[in-house]
Amino acid sequence: MAERRPRVLVFDSGAGGLSVASCIHRALPGAELVYLADNAGFPYGDKPGGVVIARCCSLIRQCLVQFPCDVVVVACNTASTVVLPELRAMTDVPVVGVVPAVKPAAARSGNRRIGLLATPATIKRPYLDELIQEFARDCQVVRLGHPALVRWAEELVAGQAPDQALMDEALAPLKEAGVDTVVLGCTHYPLLLPWLRKGLPDVRHWVESGEAIARRVGYWLEQAGTLGVAQTPMADAGPVVACACFSGGAPADLPLFMAEMGIAVDQVADGWPGVTATGSV
Repeated sequence: MAERRPRVLVFDSGAGGLSVASCIHRALPGAELVYLADNAGFPYGDKPGGVVIARCCSLIRQCLVQFPCDVVVVACNTASTVVLPELRAMTDVPVVGVVPAVKPAAARSGNRRIGLLATPATIKRPYLDELIQEFARDCQVVRLGHPALVRWAEELVAGQAPDQALMDEALAPLKEAGVDTVVLGCTHYPLLLPWLRKGLPDVRHWVESGEAIARRVGYWLEQAGTLGVAQTPMADAGPVVACACFSGGAPADLPLFMAEMGIAVDQVADGWPGVTATGSV
């Protein structure tokens, strides 16, 4: 009898978590993924913490009933700052969150000038001050919370490429500061890397959290005794993503976009599982 294929749930407020799903697949090609996006509640940054917690916990609880998983990944910086304690109390499934990769960025920077790209909400979080104080106190950290970047990433998934001139304008503060390293402090931003690189051609290091998340997922699968299966590509195993579930309408041409990322999807569910006008799930 073939060994059971482990399954990982990747949750985000939109399409940004696809960058994390791609990293997990590259590290653990034998694992099956389920993608869950609360795009009906997008963006989370302008919502009270209690609303974010309620939406995340309810959606993830229902998804785990339909798709039992071995690990849950909260691939959203905003959600990770508020929902992890409640989510871990709700389920026995290991939960992995995401934080901006300040520590590895500080280790790589040569000129000690680091740009930190994040959402306006993340830029203001006290935990970011703590990360910088602990790991990058000897660096000049230039924080940039541009409100359009996440929207551009969502539009890219729907088939509309960003305007390079607008991207260059948005990145101007980091260019003026002469940063040699940039932290992608939102999981949406790796989707924009081709345009980010053009806007900041002198940046040597682009640091994201996806690989660290994949390593943590691997740790939990090792604890469960399924890491070997997860690390072994499975011939004729079918699509990588069993289902991409969106609480709102899924982006146009999503299966094609995911296939180009190497994470082919079996089915896409729109309006999953149903969201009320009040914002509760």
